[in-house]
Amino acid sequence: MATRTASALWNGTLKEGKGTMKYGAYEGAYSFVSRFETGAGTNPEELVGAAHAGCYSMFLAALLSKEGLTPDSIATTASVELGEDGGPKITSIKLVTKAKVSGIDNDAFQKLVATAKEKCPISRLFAGTEISVNATLEG
Repeated sequence: MATRTASALWNGTLKEGKGTMKYGAYEGAYSFVSRFETGAGTNPEELVGAAHAGCYSMFLAALLSKEGLTPDSIATTASVELGEDGGPKITSIKLVTKAKVSGIDNDAFQKLVATAKEKCPISRLFAGTEISVNATLEG
């Protein structure tokens, strides 16, 4: 399997400092305000959300492919909630997926959705965190 690398640089104190995160072709600024308030820039939770949405979509595509189906599209949005549990903690991740796939009924689709939620590597990384999926099979 492949090893992937990302990096972060932080300068200064928690509240007044700022930093940058890099992975692949992406590089973005982050700060206390972009993470814990509403401000310009990104934050680690958005990156986790992007990773989870991408991982889940690909895993669902793999499961559909094993059934001999070719999805036209799988669009997933991940909402990552940062809460408190003796300190900051990711408390839940909500995945919303809309997929266009011919040749599958909704019951069979929802079974694959549940398997993808349980088995994609990012979901497995967050075992013990509430992860929900609301998936719609579009016609």
